[in-house]
Amino acid sequence: MVDHDRLFKELISTFFIEFLELFLPDVLKDIDRDTIQFLPQEILTDVTSGDKKTIDLLARVKYRQQDTFFLIHVEAQSYSQAILTKRIFQYFARLHEKYDLPVYPVVIFSFDEPKRPEPTNYSVTFPSLDVLQFNFAAIQLNQLSWRDYLTQRNPVAAALMSKMNV
Repeated sequence: MVDHDRLFKELISTFFIEFLELFLPDVLKDIDRDTIQFLPQEILTDVTSGDKKTIDLLARVKYRQQDTFFLIHVEAQSYSQAILTKRIFQYFARLHEKYDLPVYPVVIFSFDEPKRPEPTNYSVTFPSLDVLQFNFAAIQLNQLSWRDYLTQRNPVAAALMSKMNV
């Protein structure tokens, strides 16, 4: 059986600049490319349930022409999951707490079905107060047309076109 999660991690970490160039060009223009450092895999434990979750990819990068850093967290998701938005928020909160750095969260959805757009925010609201509005960047491959990437000279585009809408 193919370990899609591992393959995605290898692809994105090997071609991180190309991944950002293809899907997050605004983030790429804000970073110093020479400072990209991949951090060890984080294992986060839910203290109430004892469940352990592993962060897919975490990079520490420096803002261009500044002395400050931030984290880019990339999570590969191969199936639709109702609680994903809450889980991504929990990852964000734990990473922010541990590293005391801003976190740019990204989810890359690689499943074929369902075709509907996946939610990209998590909120906590009351009738009289919006307590939390958390958003993350989403790349949902089955919402993209492979034809738009056909002429790209980018290895990430070549590798992911088969997961795009055909």
